[in-house]
Amino acid sequence: MFNQFFQVSDIVAIYPQLLLALFGLGVLIVDLFLDRPWKVLNAFTALLGIGYATYALFQIRRFNVSAYNGAIVNDSFAVYFQFVFLIATALVIFISARYLSIEGEHRGDYYALILFSLIGMNFMVMGMDIITLYIALELMAVSEYILVGYLRTNRQSNEASLKFFLLGAFSSGILLYGISLLYGISGSTDLRVIGQKLAERPANDPVTLVALVTLAAGLLFKVAGVPFHQWLPDAYEGAPSPITAFISVAPKAAAFALTLRFLFIALKPLQVNWVPMLSVICVLTMTVGNITAISQSNIKRLLAYSSIAHAGYLMLGMIAGNDYGITGIAIYFLVYMFMNIGAWTLVVAMRRKDLIGDQIQDMSGMFQKNPAAAVLMLIFMLSLAGIPPTAGFIGKYYLFASVIQTKHYVLAVIAVLNAAISLYYYFRVVVVMFMNDKVDEEKMVLSPGVLTTLAVTLAFTLIIGIYPDPFIRFAQNSLSLFQ
Repeated sequence: MFNQFFQVSDIVAIYPQLLLALFGLGVLIVDLFLDRPWKVLNAFTALLGIGYATYALFQIRRFNVSAYNGAIVNDSFAVYFQFVFLIATALVIFISARYLSIEGEHRGDYYALILFSLIGMNFMVMGMDIITLYIALELMAVSEYILVGYLRTNRQSNEASLKFFLLGAFSSGILLYGISLLYGISGSTDLRVIGQKLAERPANDPVTLVALVTLAAGLLFKVAGVPFHQWLPDAYEGAPSPITAFISVAPKAAAFALTLRFLFIALKPLQVNWVPMLSVICVLTMTVGNITAISQSNIKRLLAYSSIAHAGYLMLGMIAGNDYGITGIAIYFLVYMFMNIGAWTLVVAMRRKDLIGDQIQDMSGMFQKNPAAAVLMLIFMLSLAGIPPTAGFIGKYYLFASVIQTKHYVLAVIAVLNAAISLYYYFRVVVVMFMNDKVDEEKMVLSPGVLTTLAVTLAFTLIIGIYPDPFIRFAQNSLSLFQ
């Protein structure tokens, strides 16, 4: 009877997700029996679950498993992004323990929600069925809404969560409307069948264009593309800093991977329509993100608008739509994970009982108080700006080269100009750290988790920048999306 409904390949394909679900539930149960001083053990339990899931994914990485009648495909594209999600989540958990202890909010549901969000992201990159993809997206999103407002006594955190939830629910409704139109056009929930049916219709069909616009609006909210970016600065500022680091990397990568699935499988026949539309949004996203970041005095909002600008750079790879473009997106998320989480780790390290530490001026004189931390932030800022020999240069090189290859020269010029603008606000942070006088005498306390994360992010930010070949080959595995 069991074999009539499930195949062995079905279980194998989702085995890492089953392990994450098991450990997520385990964290909730174990937390009931832990006294407050021992709540840190929840972090170790979550890390253990991520370790087992990573090992399971490593074991099945070459099988290219298709499961549940093709609704889930664990191809190399999915495997690559799952590794990115797992690494990013592990790094965030490392920096969470001390932060939650300072905030007095150290509970097991925090780590469980992170693991459940991770499950949703993994299914988002594996899905080939619009129902599967939507459910996975909502699993990730609902976990994010709760985590952004996790500081229950913090009014700003609660407000950010509410805004995020309301705008997210609205965008999900628009996305669902676009999905329903695609189903009505094709009579199928399979992305491949939808692509085949759209190819049979004229490119300027009104219903098809409405489906494209509404679907694009829903997806652009998830990747924080202008004009659907308004939620991001408030969410970044109000959320606990480790969660801000988390949503700036892993869910963002999942949303871009989901968008790639839609654009290059289901909506591939409409490429002549969505490339011009995406080009305009790309320019607006880069420009608005970079120009608005200049005036920010809050480091979390500055990095939020920086994240919006980086979303614009990533759209260059989608517009190019060639091997260089997709490889660029893949390698960019790998390097962005390390340099961005590295920067956020130092923001987390600034948090003390008497100091929130989210103002740029709070970093004044950091070089005098902790030279190592200041130098690390300098390296991460250089990488975010795309200065060689850091990893950020490799990501920008591939994305800029992809649009040059496809003769989108105007886009390439605008992207380079925007990268030049970003130098101002990144180096503004550096000037405050190195040139301003220190505001207090208290030293930065770096916990073992923070030190571990800084060591990992620094190492890969420099290694990828100096010797990128192995990582580029790893990123090129994601090209299975076009095979």
